[in-house]
Amino acid sequence: MLLFVSCTALAAATTIAQATVPLAKPMAFDVVSIRPIQKSGMPAHGFSIQNRPDGVVASWQTVRQLIQYAYGTARLPAQDQITGLPDWATSQFYDIDAKMSDEAIAEFQKLNNAERQHWREAMMQSLLADRFQLRIHRGTKQAPIYEMVIAKGGSRLIDAATDASPRQLGKNADGSTYSGFQFNWDNTVAQQLSMPSLAVFLSHEPAVGRPVVDKTGLFGTYNFTLNWSVYPPANGGAADTAATDPGPSIFKALEKVGLKLVPTAGTLDTIVIDHVERPSEN
Repeated sequence: MLLFVSCTALAAATTIAQATVPLAKPMAFDVVSIRPIQKSGMPAHGFSIQNRPDGVVASWQTVRQLIQYAYGTARLPAQDQITGLPDWATSQFYDIDAKMSDEAIAEFQKLNNAERQHWREAMMQSLLADRFQLRIHRGTKQAPIYEMVIAKGGSRLIDAATDASPRQLGKNADGSTYSGFQFNWDNTVAQQLSMPSLAVFLSHEPAVGRPVVDKTGLFGTYNFTLNWSVYPPANGGAADTAATDPGPSIFKALEKVGLKLVPTAGTLDTIVIDHVERPSEN
């Protein structure tokens, strides 16, 4: 079994993706540590961007992933929504620990969730501009998408706050339950997951094939199990009894938990990279 820790920031960022809170002054982290990952393989605690009370901790993140966080993960779920990046910006991983000043933390605590995420995004934008010399311009494009809606018969998702089932949930290093997925050979377990976060995951899944926009109207976090695996049957992944069927489709698995992907067309945000450099030394 492979444990994948999704961004704990993702649930918050995608829930309030369209927040537009005015900033009184340019925001920047007070202390930033950036460390390029030199080793290969898988990280011990997964790939993640975690919001902390005093800042943001990113583990094994590429520049592309940092840009998605800084400019709204839910608005940029598809790979081709960010163009112009050099190869190293999509293959080199970094660990980043960014902390706010005591003064900023005091102001931050006065904000609501939408304002806090807007503040964090603005700070990450400043970090990328300062340490990676990032310069961008924005645009839009029309593209095929899926809208994720509640299927006929209603949602079968379990509210994470009231889930009394004996399921074993993955934990962070500090013992808290993380928001993300457990990828097993025969299924995929979601825990403390928001619907916008699920939409972002599905947008990156090759089996789906196009960006997914959350239209469920569900605003909580949920626990549920998909009868679908990221692993192909040849490697031990789930498979239907029919020899011609490579495995349960993600579409069927979603419908079993009360969700449906409806094909349509939509307008997507885009970001074009004008300039980016490897980060400056700490």
